Amino acid sequence: MKQVTNADGTQNRTSVERRGDRELVVERTFNTPPTIVFRAWSEPELFQRWWVPKSATGVVLVSCQMDVRTDGKYRLEFGAGGSATMAFYGKYLEVVSNERIVWTNDEGEEGAVTTVTFEDQAGKTLLTFHEIYPSTEALEEALQGSAVALPEQLEQLDELFTPETHLSVQ
Repeated sequence: MKQVTNADGTQNRTSVERRGDRELVVERTFNTPPTIVFRAWSEPELFQRWWVPKSATGVVLVSCQMDVRTDGKYRLEFGAGGSATMAFYGKYLEVVSNERIVWTNDEGEEGAVTTVTFEDQAGKTLLTFHEIYPSTEALEEALQGSAVALPEQLEQLDELFTPETHLSVQ
């Protein structure tokens, strides 16, 4: 995977922090404004380009339905080499364009509520991914599974914003 290097030679890093018994907070700064980062989270055709970790060999996002608005719904279906698909779905509790997306994860009894914020920092974006789980056990399960992939996913998202991709405000 290609590392994104800033003009000053530094690289964007993802921080992952467990807070208390039920919370996970992931942060990363992107060298592009919130309007563009928000688009990558809210437009299915862009979301599909970065959400599946490349290290998840054979896993593909076979269906991506996203109605990104307050009270809208989403459904993501993943497949792996001919096996049955696995669906993740929920509803959007709050959507504030270019600032915040809050959604539920309803596919299991131990689903989390996820909040992603997009904070403008002098033309860059501080993205904060915050999940609150219903129990310590649910957080532990996430830390063994999907939460481990977040740094890789955010690195892939960062790659969308390189000059070669030409992802910009249109």
